[in-house]
Amino acid sequence: MPYTTRQQRAVLNCIAAHQDGHVTALELLEELHRQGEPVGLATVYRQLERLEQAGRIHKINTEEGACYQYCDHPDGGCCLLKCEQCGRIYHTDCAHLGPLYRHIAAEHHFVINPRKTMLYGLCAACRKAEDK
Repeated sequence: MPYTTRQQRAVLNCIAAHQDGHVTALELLEELHRQGEPVGLATVYRQLERLEQAGRIHKINTEEGACYQYCDHPDGGCCLLKCEQCGRIYHTDCAHLGPLYRHIAAEHHFVINPRKTMLYGLCAACRKAEDK
């Protein structure tokens, strides 16, 4: 991201503080106001769009609306893992996905967008609880 504004840094820092989870635009706005940052909702959405385009965050569309998660691998290779039981979304960077993406492109003529890839299953905590 070649040029960032103070507001863009504030939004990114706020999302980065939620690395183990995701946050909505309204939650970001409320948190930024608590931090004394004078921004409006339109500004938050504009900065979120720019950060997503720069690969710094993931936009996750859910039944409840959009939420955002910090991404510290802006060059790709990451994907999101969503637990079907607890709903938690994990951000992961896995080198093993590259060969899969290349296979799908070569053999199935379909190019995966790793920035928007979400796999569904059970997280370790929910699997452990299920095993009991």
